[in-house]
Amino acid sequence: MSRTGELMFDPGALSAVQRDGDACVVCHKRWPRPRVRAGCLPNGSGVFACDDCAPALPSPRPAEPEGGAGRPVSGPAPGEAVTHR
Repeated sequence: MSRTGELMFDPGALSAVQRDGDACVVCHKRWPRPRVRAGCLPNGSGVFACDDCAPALPSPRPAEPEGGAGRPVSGPAPGEAVTHR
C-alpha cells in the first residue's frame, strides 16, 4: 500500500492500456471505460477498475500517521493472546 492507503500496483504486471487507465486493472475490459479508482502506480497516476471488478478489490486501509507511530510497545499485538498471572 502507498502512504495514502491506496493499493499500489506494479506497472510491470499491467498492460499499457491498464497503466493508462483505459482498461480495467483486473479483467482488462476496455468498454465501458473503467471509472472506479482502484489504486495507483508508484509514480502516483491512478489505475481503474470496471464496476464489476471494483468490489473484488481489497478496501484501502487508512494512511498511517507520519513519524512511524504505531501501536504502543507495552501492549499486545492485535490477535495476540493475553495471559493473566
